[in-house]
Amino acid sequence: MKRIFNIAGPCIPGEHYLLPTLARCPEIGRLVESKQYFVIHAARQSGKTTLLNALADDLEKAGKHYALYCSLETVQGIGDPKEGIPAIIRAIQSNLRWHPALKKMVVPAIDMSDYNTGLKSFLADLCAASARPLVVLFDEADCLSDQTLITFLRQLRDGYVNRVRTPFPTSVALVGMRNIRDYKAKIRGETETLGSASPFNVITEALTLTNFTRTEIAALYGQHTQDTGQVFEAAAVDRADYWTCGQPWLVNAVARECVEKILNRDFSKPVTAVLIDRAAETILRRRDTHIDSLLARLTEDRVRRVMEPVILGKQVSLDYLSDDRLYCLDLGLLKEVKGALVPSNPLYAEVILRTLSYGAQMEMQMMIPETPWVKDDHLDMNGLLKAFQQFWRENSEPFTTKVINYPEAAPHLMLQGFLQRVINGGGQIIREFALGSMRLDLLAIYKSGRYPIEIKLNYQMKSIAPHKQLLDYMDRTATTEGWLVVFDRTPGKAWDEKIRWETAELGSWTVHTVWC
Repeated sequence: MKRIFNIAGPCIPGEHYLLPTLARCPEIGRLVESKQYFVIHAARQSGKTTLLNALADDLEKAGKHYALYCSLETVQGIGDPKEGIPAIIRAIQSNLRWHPALKKMVVPAIDMSDYNTGLKSFLADLCAASARPLVVLFDEADCLSDQTLITFLRQLRDGYVNRVRTPFPTSVALVGMRNIRDYKAKIRGETETLGSASPFNVITEALTLTNFTRTEIAALYGQHTQDTGQVFEAAAVDRADYWTCGQPWLVNAVARECVEKILNRDFSKPVTAVLIDRAAETILRRRDTHIDSLLARLTEDRVRRVMEPVILGKQVSLDYLSDDRLYCLDLGLLKEVKGALVPSNPLYAEVILRTLSYGAQMEMQMMIPETPWVKDDHLDMNGLLKAFQQFWRENSEPFTTKVINYPEAAPHLMLQGFLQRVINGGGQIIREFALGSMRLDLLAIYKSGRYPIEIKLNYQMKSIAPHKQLLDYMDRTATTEGWLVVFDRTPGKAWDEKIRWETAELGSWTVHTVWC
């Protein structure tokens, strides 16, 4: 059986294409050898469980430790430690049943009602019966919450500080999406976090998994070439790197779409850049489970508080250690570039904005049954934006309050919904977040036509000169005509004063300023 590109669950050697897993987090070996407790946190489906499986296998083969993997996913939602701690012990016992050596050990029965010390006692008895030092790898550790989380951490800490006198795991890893300091614990309020690692302040380091580099993507795809002879052209690797920025699930997903679906496992045909772009578009439209699980977060207030200013091109005015900010980073929705927050990769950026503008697009589909601005070989962008000016005048209030739950970003999302409604199926919109520059750039593509649009909000200026940023964008997109759409948000200003159109000829360039 040939190996495949895996998009479901951890990767298995021999079944899936797989980069050397432990090389992605080389510090782990040193931490285990020095008997440290540590945290590994990374975004969803970035290879955490694959890493833990590889670490457990590596430790067992070395013959110096026993390694026990244990997922805490079944304890999710159990905030009362009277139920939560016994559930954790049962999860450990379940994994012990399948360990070749540990399953044979005789461990005294645990009093499950003693939730304050039961976990510590169970792990101590387990280590006392073990012929080798024990390493415990807790996966999905951020499923724990409330007092179950606090009690769990306190017992691990107690066991750690007393392990000179009492047997206890030589090393423990807590693994999940979030760093332990950011785990939610309702101690004093809804937004209370642990702040530091206390009560688990014995951790030495918090590690993370980085995304694949372009070289690593090429190496992963090269495994497929070695197995099948099918070539990923250099330009295809470049496009995969562009769309995914090395996010492991996406890297596998675009390759799988090309190999399995588009080319139907015809290994005689090369994977080209055009096919990678097509695969990315398919994943966007299909919204696979990985994408949907991220998009579901967009409705959460703490995500909206961070995402809305990102859409608007604002700097996010949050404390560096703000839980909202850290949450979005840990989810993998956003990353930090030059001090500004942006979507983690172009594919996420596209799907975020399409999703947030989808409701507006569907409403518009009923309100705008025909799209006369789409011609045989071009878009009538001037006619389209003039129609949008009138649509915005008539519908901005109900759309902002009822259709779009990102009210400040509603102008951006309504315009994108309008554009998507008009050219859907016959063209493409490329969106570019502008790193804290108070704007969002769009490039509408239809047939051979390219139409650059810059969106800005304006709260007080009465006029605005054609923007240098738009001219730079036009230069980068090799276009000579561009549109600057300015939403005038001045309170109390009459619509007749807001809605206007200005055109300027700047050498060989034509810039239209579209006031809404």
